[in-house]
Amino acid sequence: MAEPNFLLSDIWYFAMPGARLKRGAMQAKTLLKQPVLFGRTDAGEVFAIRDICPHRGIPLSCGRFDGREVECCYHGWRFGPDGVCTAIPSLVPGQEFDVSRIKTRRHPVREVQGNVWIWMGDGEPDRDPPRVPHFADDRGANLIEAMDFPCFVDHAVIGLMDPAHGPFVHKSWFWRNERSIHEKAKEFGPAEFGFVMKKHRPSSNSAAYKILGGTPETEIRFQLPGVRIEHIQVGAHTVCNLTTVTPIGDMMTEVTNQMWWTMGWADAAKPLIRRFARKFLGQDRDVVVLQQEGLRHDPSLMLIKDADTQARWYYQLKNEWVRARQEGREFKNPVKDVTLRWRS
Repeated sequence: MAEPNFLLSDIWYFAMPGARLKRGAMQAKTLLKQPVLFGRTDAGEVFAIRDICPHRGIPLSCGRFDGREVECCYHGWRFGPDGVCTAIPSLVPGQEFDVSRIKTRRHPVREVQGNVWIWMGDGEPDRDPPRVPHFADDRGANLIEAMDFPCFVDHAVIGLMDPAHGPFVHKSWFWRNERSIHEKAKEFGPAEFGFVMKKHRPSSNSAAYKILGGTPETEIRFQLPGVRIEHIQVGAHTVCNLTTVTPIGDMMTEVTNQMWWTMGWADAAKPLIRRFARKFLGQDRDVVVLQQEGLRHDPSLMLIKDADTQARWYYQLKNEWVRARQEGREFKNPVKDVTLRWRS
């Protein structure tokens, strides 16, 4: 098991949909307990800097942004998208001072498939952000739903990969119920910084897949820090689901679910799909809220085979991530090829 309440660094986290940042706009957000100010310049560049003025500590988001520079509301100090100070209005002629020596931290960001990703850690990124297969880098999601979960990030992530809770938490006519429980066997293997449930036909008691028509095949990948990508192929059509789990603080986590599809009829059905997606996400949130009542007593928890093996992998992957960086070596994936069996 991982040590409680530690967050991974030197890794990409989902920040927000790119459409939320218009040109010349800025938005403050807390990520991993850190204040971050996002903005988009008049030229369309997305940036992220520490949302604290290094002069007197006021949030820079309290000031204004003209599409080129952020101006602090306290003394008018200005900063560029790179976090470097560009002007201090209180300086008078003859006071030689290199304002560029003053900086607020810049966080590397990338915009991929309509999403803004932020690199939380030291140094520059050494890999690209996650992306869903099949769809182009400039193709945003058809549907986006986000919800805050009042829990530490680990519990949100484990709930995301838990294969046995479906018939009990997601009791719906379009999904599953307790009477539909039966044995399942799925093949798993290692994937980049995570693991994959290899391509398979979805469970016969997952009624929602039936609306896609034909015989779907799906592959589900998980990678650190909390990214789940489901790729569904039905004949000539493709559906991809991206779920990201982003820690806000110790007891608040943002879960964002996004869907891409190639079926034209799904655009017309978007209000109905959104309703189902929000209900599904809300059911996961509701059970996490109930879980907190027990967790506040700091109980000992157990994970069983095979239903909880994915959760065990998550803790192993998380610990290996930290150890590899502490020891200055490459990440060694602890996941091996295996068939897991459970009832759900």
